[in-house]
Amino acid sequence: MLTNNRTILSVAELNAEVNQLLTRGFPLLWVEGEISNLVRPSSGHLYFTLKDKKSQIRSAMFRNRNMKLSIKPENGMKVLVRGRVGLYEPRGDYQFIAEHMEDAGVGQLQKQFEQLKQKLSAAGLFADEHKKDLPEYPKRIGIITSPTGAAIRDILNVLQRRSPQTPILIYPVAVQGEASKLEIETAIRRADADNKCDVIILARGGGSIEDLWSFNEENVAKAIYNANTPIVCGVGHEIDFTIADFVADLRASTPSAAAELITPDRNQLYTDVMQTTLWLEERMKREISSRQQHFSWLQSRLALQKPSQKIQQQYQRLDEVESRLHQQLNKLLEQKKTRITYLDTRLRATLPHRKIQQQKQQVDHLQSRLNQSMQTKLTKSRSLFQLQMTTLDNISPLKTLDRGYAIVKNKDTNALITSVKQTKDVKTISVSLKDGEFDANLT
Repeated sequence: MLTNNRTILSVAELNAEVNQLLTRGFPLLWVEGEISNLVRPSSGHLYFTLKDKKSQIRSAMFRNRNMKLSIKPENGMKVLVRGRVGLYEPRGDYQFIAEHMEDAGVGQLQKQFEQLKQKLSAAGLFADEHKKDLPEYPKRIGIITSPTGAAIRDILNVLQRRSPQTPILIYPVAVQGEASKLEIETAIRRADADNKCDVIILARGGGSIEDLWSFNEENVAKAIYNANTPIVCGVGHEIDFTIADFVADLRASTPSAAAELITPDRNQLYTDVMQTTLWLEERMKREISSRQQHFSWLQSRLALQKPSQKIQQQYQRLDEVESRLHQQLNKLLEQKKTRITYLDTRLRATLPHRKIQQQKQQVDHLQSRLNQSMQTKLTKSRSLFQLQMTTLDNISPLKTLDRGYAIVKNKDTNALITSVKQTKDVKTISVSLKDGEFDANLT
């Protein structure tokens, strides 16, 4: 409402504005404190005061949230609470709306767990490439656990049922208490160094986070990581996770599950062997029968072919071919000898050097005849040329000029004038005589 340029809020509007400021201004928070003034109305909601030595804050946790709690809140309990800051507008009370709650002691352990988990993960202790394969049929199984707990009994029961023939070596340790972490580390290193087992079970029954804390220690994690023998971790129940679970080569939900994971089921193995045996027997029977049939077929075919008779026939044929080959070779040799004798006779009769001398004389005779023929031809050509020159000279126009005649041409057109009629329109003529030319004008 505006009055004289002033903004005036109602109490409800003010509380609503403050509530929005608190809600937007503060993210989801974790607050540690002690529970007091705890109230549980029939609605199922929880109302309490969260306090420390110096301050307190009213708090509420609604039914849909507190139904999921793993602890039962009580007055005087020190807790870690996650939630948001808000305002209860009807009364203007500043309060903390809780969404999750856990025991402060447990919360500190959980914090340490997460910190160590991040550290070891960054160092590569959880990496899959470092996980070792488990033997399919272990020759001896090592067990690191309490010798008196329920875990060892569960493991032995499973191993007796599934693989009673497999030897077992137990390394007894305390699985709870301050000294247990060193005992567990020592047992892991000893079992690995003994090299008597080809797989190790690290096991403990269920319990609180404090009870399982020995399996969250860094020295235990590094002992598991550095072991050359595959290690299966079966600590707690399905919902329990420890650092050892992440480092181990395989995590089992329970100790019994660990025993089942590393051993083949004897009954299943027997069934598999029997099925394989039956399959092999049937396969061998079929193979033998098939081979016998094939062998019988080959025998009958061999009997029909009469191989000894065929071999004799082939020997006889080979002899015939050999005889024909010798005859052909001898005949060919005789023909070659005859041919060589004939050629030798011809060669001796022809005497090549005499033949060459005769050919040379014939070449010289032909050369002489060629020279005479060329000389005669040249003389005749010269005479014919002289005769043609004389004839050409006699019919030449220049010869006519020698006898007093002249050649008249139109000066302008250079056309030959042979008649008086051609001089009608001609003004200048050119006259060629024996010893020169001159021009003449016609009037």
